[in-house]
Amino acid sequence: MNTMLRKSVLGIAGLAVAGGLAAGPLHHGEVAPVTGLSEAAVVQADKPDAAKLIPHGVQGAQSHIDLNDEQIGNAKAIIAATKKAGLPERAAVISIATSLQESKLENLGHLGDKNDHDSLGLFQQRPTSGWGTPEQITNPEYSTLAFLKGLKQVDGWESMPLTDAAQTVQVSAYPDAYAQWEQQAADIVAQYWNS
Repeated sequence: MNTMLRKSVLGIAGLAVAGGLAAGPLHHGEVAPVTGLSEAAVVQADKPDAAKLIPHGVQGAQSHIDLNDEQIGNAKAIIAATKKAGLPERAAVISIATSLQESKLENLGHLGDKNDHDSLGLFQQRPTSGWGTPEQITNPEYSTLAFLKGLKQVDGWESMPLTDAAQTVQVSAYPDAYAQWEQQAADIVAQYWNS
């Protein structure tokens, strides 16, 4: 093939490839019309990145539980209350990790002899410690907003390790226990923040 013909063929092939990249695949539904991103990528772009929700990396071994519909509903309620409080995704991660440790995201009522003092709700808050009435504490929105009010009073909570932020609010006998839930909490926030 002579040099001029080869250059022409390569030039046309290059234009075809460049045009194909700009236009995207020909399969219907694979490319979002304006952005050039796949529909899955557009949906994914709306989600917070779970890795960015863990600015310090996870601390220690991580725990994970399978969540039922009620627990997922409680996680969504925590996310909604965090948004209502005008706080970022990181506050929701800290809140959900705290609730995973305290109640496994179950809105616990009085547990009789198994109860830790008079602890109730998603965060095991105590009426006698000033968190609110039993009815308030067992309301997911109220209990989350109460937790977040305490979190906002912690200087530098946004940049400290999760377990330190949670412990400062909760004052638990097991201060390092919150860390084990950070990855699952970040995954939950990444999945449901924009739903």
